[in-house]
Amino acid sequence: MTASQPNILLIMADQLMPFLTGAYGHPVVKTPNLDRLVREGVRFDAAYSSCPLCAPARASLMTGRHVSAIRSYDNASGFDSEEPTIAHYLAAAGYDTVASGKMHYIGPDQLHGLHRRLTTDVYPEDYDWVSDRDPHDRPSYSFARAYTSEGVRANKWSHYLSYDEETHFRAKEYIRARGIAKEASNKRDEKPQPFFLIASYHHPHDPFWPPKEFWDLYADEHIDIPDFPENLTESYSAMDHWINHYHGCDNFSLLKDPKSLRCLRRAYYALVSYVDHKVGELLQTLEESGLDDNTFILFCSDHGDMLGEKGMVQKRNFYEWSSRIPFILRLPDRHHAGTVVEQPTSLVDVLPTILEIANVQKDLPADGHSVMPLIEGWDTAERHVFSEYHSNGVYCTCFMVRRGDFKYIHIQGHQDQLFDLKNDPDEWKNLIGQPGSADIEKELKALILEAFDPAVIEKEVLLTIRKRQLLRRWGEATGVQWAYSPGFDPEKNASAQYLPAGNKNSVPSGAVGLWENESEL
Repeated sequence: MTASQPNILLIMADQLMPFLTGAYGHPVVKTPNLDRLVREGVRFDAAYSSCPLCAPARASLMTGRHVSAIRSYDNASGFDSEEPTIAHYLAAAGYDTVASGKMHYIGPDQLHGLHRRLTTDVYPEDYDWVSDRDPHDRPSYSFARAYTSEGVRANKWSHYLSYDEETHFRAKEYIRARGIAKEASNKRDEKPQPFFLIASYHHPHDPFWPPKEFWDLYADEHIDIPDFPENLTESYSAMDHWINHYHGCDNFSLLKDPKSLRCLRRAYYALVSYVDHKVGELLQTLEESGLDDNTFILFCSDHGDMLGEKGMVQKRNFYEWSSRIPFILRLPDRHHAGTVVEQPTSLVDVLPTILEIANVQKDLPADGHSVMPLIEGWDTAERHVFSEYHSNGVYCTCFMVRRGDFKYIHIQGHQDQLFDLKNDPDEWKNLIGQPGSADIEKELKALILEAFDPAVIEKEVLLTIRKRQLLRRWGEATGVQWAYSPGFDPEKNASAQYLPAGNKNSVPSGAVGLWENESEL
């Protein structure tokens, strides 16, 4: 790793599970650029979302905290401005901190330590999506419909694709501007300002409407679809029943519809390749801008997608397809290229990892730990990681812990689940109460109850829902909007648009296009 502070590029996908990527061994799904990152970097094979839902997972990633610690319970939970984020730490240490794309911050603070954002967000930033926690109610929109053949569209444009195209364009332009500023700094014998850039894409999240060129990649390929046992619903937990009802699976069952399943999986394969293509262009832009040799790259997603596994759609549960995420990092000097880490990791580990990479002191507590000791081989102790889910489709506090080969799921007031992922990777056999499982069951449940107080969290969830329901009514009455609106100055040249005003590394104000006079460099 370089002695100077490296640039940091965090690339995020939405609802991307690792199992359907070539980078994690799938024989059909084409991800050549993620494959390259794995060859040149480190792949984590047991990485988990800290909450299998967008907004809480992202707030947890940025803060390094468990979602209950920051009271981020669902997709309409406010993100407290007093919570320090990666961006706060890095900006205070001299980094330019910028995001392009989806952040899913809820509340009036749409920066959380960022100097600026290059796009607005794709989802509401207010309390419009507050869930009332009523078991007899569910959204008017059926999530499951998007997972049937009638919901899949190839070669039909959507505003989500437009959003990702803008996200991508802005991210590349920012990288190019940083490359130009670096050249200018080198000519002046000055040290360029390091940057922290988040490039965050909506896809492969539904709707499953891939561009035709990516849909056509799988015209002649075998498409995997899940198998279902005859007694499928007998294996469901209380959490499973709640979520299936919330998602509308009872009206759009995928169990007897192999056509829909194949259409769905093909569209998802295509959107994964779409995101992979974006990754490749970011890597190319780094290289062309002369920034490749001093940029740390981390690729991950916020959570996965069941995609019909166990007859379920979307996320919101702790099964592997919902809670597992890709987690790939590449060091600037390609140190430890090709390394695979099997110990469990989580999104809460992102903040301490990035701060260690950036040589920035972590002054305040975090629930995660840097993964660098795992890569270096210094940390050989058995690790465990948690995930939580408390609202937005479930009706009690729910927790998961993964340690070694075992995963324990605690559903407060209902039967828990214990799975041996080595011998039962598809999680069909619940070992709770089975002979020989008592010790591991007791140990893993104790880990959850030592880290969390379900009764306290339950009270807090119910209280914050009541508060946010009032704030939603206030927002509807006042029309107050918190959406971030990026500003671009028409007086600036194209490259200077993307650099902080007044920074010594900024592009000269008289430059036209890239550079008016090459001799100035």
